[in-house]
Amino acid sequence: MNALIDPAKFKDPFVTAKGETRASVPWDHLKTLWLNTGSLCNIECANCYIESSPTADHFSYLRPSDVEPYLDEIDTMGIGPVEIGMTGGEPCMNPAFPKLCEMILGRGHSLLVLTNAMKPMMRPRVQNAILELEKIYPGKMTFRASLDHFSAKGHDEERGAGSFDIALIGLKWLSQNGIALNIAGRSMFSESEGAARTGYAELIQKQGWPIDAANPADLMLFPEMDDKVDVPEITTDCWNILNVHPEAMMCANSRMVVKRKGAKAPTLLSCTLLWDDAQFEMGTTLKESLTPVQLNHPHCAKFCVLGGASCSA
Repeated sequence: MNALIDPAKFKDPFVTAKGETRASVPWDHLKTLWLNTGSLCNIECANCYIESSPTADHFSYLRPSDVEPYLDEIDTMGIGPVEIGMTGGEPCMNPAFPKLCEMILGRGHSLLVLTNAMKPMMRPRVQNAILELEKIYPGKMTFRASLDHFSAKGHDEERGAGSFDIALIGLKWLSQNGIALNIAGRSMFSESEGAARTGYAELIQKQGWPIDAANPADLMLFPEMDDKVDVPEITTDCWNILNVHPEAMMCANSRMVVKRKGAKAPTLLSCTLLWDDAQFEMGTTLKESLTPVQLNHPHCAKFCVLGGASCSA
């Protein structure tokens, strides 16, 4: 735990530092199954929550043989079709990316790909696969491109000089080819949400993208998970105090498949954020993962309960 978080907090999964009952989130239904396709990325962002980079290998590339059992399990449990989300790292770097997309869409699921819209996505092999899949499964794929700010200066502070201009090329290609597109921004800057949406709206209009900046599903502005700022623990009383419902939390309706370096098989995590804490490993099958999640981490409070964010559409 970061030294700036009260060391007494987030110790006991069931009791807070003040001795109150810690909030938990019961399983509700499967909305999104996330696939972390691998931790490798073509860039290294300043505040990457999962520490992806061109050398990060803590998550191995998922292969079709890793993913197929989970698609089979969804069919067996009779809970599909659902949204399957791909995240990373950069999903387009996974050599099996086209095949994984084909498997998912072929089962009747919708597909959400989180991408930086940079060079890995623009390789001819990947482009051709995306165009072919869009032709076969029209409207079933959505690409959510990371654009941390509506200005090149802000975006490049996070992702490196020139990243903004490269991403705009990828966004233009998606838009021109009729691929469903939305944007993920970050609330890491000082402007209000209203000012941020106005700034993005101006950029969107200039670029001609089919995105509604006022629609949170089209433009998702994620809260920061700054571990330099203390955060309160969430108790069972907080649901009523904050007028927030457990079933609205991401871990009530999603799980993430990862394959750790050196592991023989994938495992499921409670959500996309808590990748390096063993208490949020939920087993190797979807069925055994559908148990309550104790909100015993700063991200649970900061991103989900107080931040009101979800990685799903």
